[in-house]
Amino acid sequence: MSENTNLQDGGFVVAGKTYHSRLLVGSGKYKDLDETRQATEASGAEIITVAIRRTNIGQNPGEPNLLDVVPPSRYTILPNTAGCYTAEDAVRTCRLARELLDGHKLVKLEVLGDEKTLYPDVTATLEAAETLVKDDFDVMVYTSDDPILAKRLEDIGCCAVMPLAAPIGSGLGIQNKYNLRTIVENASVPILVDAGVGTASDAAIAMELGCDGVLMNTAIAGAQNPALMASAMKKAIEAGREAFLAGRIPRKRYASASSPVDGIFF
Repeated sequence: MSENTNLQDGGFVVAGKTYHSRLLVGSGKYKDLDETRQATEASGAEIITVAIRRTNIGQNPGEPNLLDVVPPSRYTILPNTAGCYTAEDAVRTCRLARELLDGHKLVKLEVLGDEKTLYPDVTATLEAAETLVKDDFDVMVYTSDDPILAKRLEDIGCCAVMPLAAPIGSGLGIQNKYNLRTIVENASVPILVDAGVGTASDAAIAMELGCDGVLMNTAIAGAQNPALMASAMKKAIEAGREAFLAGRIPRKRYASASSPVDGIFF
């Protein structure tokens, strides 16, 4: 099981830094930057993902800059390689992010396989991960819910592994609890569910499985009231974590009385 579980409510560690919010959020798909700011604040998140190929963080002077509403002085900016379909593009994007953010090393790697499913291209992901780790990046990596692949990415040197719960943006929730549980049990780096969460109960389930956190974007940005959904997700993450730490009762096939009758005098 991930060593970060031992920290309990003290948070989890990524690349040597402790984070107390276990909810990570994206910065895309909002109607404007003000809505981005409101939802981000309501989420309580400390790590904010930024799609370098789609978002202005200074590379387009004169245009609205995301960093004006999500300042690096307050949040950890996590550049991601969303929209990359080759290892080469993903590596190039991370290097661009490092230049734009003054040597920032922490990145989220994702290499997609096709535009229809947005499933990760696992072969290209492994290739890009190896290159980035050798290039001294701290790599948080999006991957399929394959326990073998997750362990291999950890062995390469990724500082966090982020298996999908369901396809990106689908809102289908946790589709394979058993694989996620296996990944968590075998990991010594943070395991963060990434992609597929639709509502608060999905986030709670991920945390109840022992995951160190959940990253989401569409579930919040696509809600009718993004700030309110962000608040709900924050509470769900906290509740799910507490339930995991508390240790749930075992599942039983038959009833068990809340007030046992043994020893009752009639």
